[in-house]
Amino acid sequence: MKKILVVTLIVSMITFMFAGCQSSEKDSKTDDGTKVTEEKDTKDADKPYKVAFIARAQADSFAAWLANSVMEEADKYDNITVDVFDGQASDDTENSLIENAITNKYDAIIIQPNNGEAQRPYAEKAVKAGIVTITTNARIDDIEGASSVDADPYEQAKVNAVAALDQIPENANVVVLKGPPGNFHADKRYESWKTEFLDKRPDVKVVGDEIANWNKDEAMNYMETWIQANDKIDAIIAMNDNMAAGALEAVKGNDKFKDILAYGVDGTAEAALLIKDGLMTSTCLQSAYDLAEALLDTANKLLTGEEEQIDIDIDCPLINSDNVDDTIEMHKKAGAL
Repeated sequence: MKKILVVTLIVSMITFMFAGCQSSEKDSKTDDGTKVTEEKDTKDADKPYKVAFIARAQADSFAAWLANSVMEEADKYDNITVDVFDGQASDDTENSLIENAITNKYDAIIIQPNNGEAQRPYAEKAVKAGIVTITTNARIDDIEGASSVDADPYEQAKVNAVAALDQIPENANVVVLKGPPGNFHADKRYESWKTEFLDKRPDVKVVGDEIANWNKDEAMNYMETWIQANDKIDAIIAMNDNMAAGALEAVKGNDKFKDILAYGVDGTAEAALLIKDGLMTSTCLQSAYDLAEALLDTANKLLTGEEEQIDIDIDCPLINSDNVDDTIEMHKKAGAL
């Protein structure tokens, strides 16, 4: 049975009682052979480690996919339980949730930042409190004592941009949909598109460029404005699948844009179906299943003392019409389709 738990911060934080340690006795002997009993604080072996997963925003399709995958992966570990908290795409909310997890003495905190620099000082607080701290999707670099599990956002965009060099026609009009500024993945994916495509194709004209914050509805609204102002748009360059899907929704059934190309990142179930139907050109797989597997393995190794520091990336293969069936099958096996 799928286990999906989302805890939402509304007005005040819910206080969770956490009992992670108890006193245990250890016998030793003095030099004259006398037995003495020492008390030592040790973790109760019968109680699992408690992990707080701070999700960026459950309204974001990839963030929801990742949160659900983390919960399902946690079911494989007898020594770990995970609580998922919804950051609601708000820095203030995420930061309060991190502080709450510190106060309630979680053994580990996994942070999916809304804005890495805004969450940085709170992640540092967690490390200072002696809590295992892991940042993911996107990692926050250079936090001493923290670990990370992520994918390379530059490479994620690059596999699309390189393909687009030959796919987007000469003198094309394109629109660009960005993620939130300051987000490591948003910034690096756009940098990659600029370096690997736009700078190499000076004939291409950008007729729309907006921050849609990973959000499908925002992307659809921008696209509706752009198609009213432009008779020709040849391609949608989106920094994630959710925004690409929103833009495609705006041109659905409009013959003027029936041949429009569209690029994203994540490899969501929705994007895979759009590619299968010939509506989306390509995406890059950022598998939430792989991230979740790596996150729980990393948390387990850090909590049990097997490792002290872990920083790893998952693979980022291109998904297009040639191999999209594999991604659809992956989602079907996971119950997402």
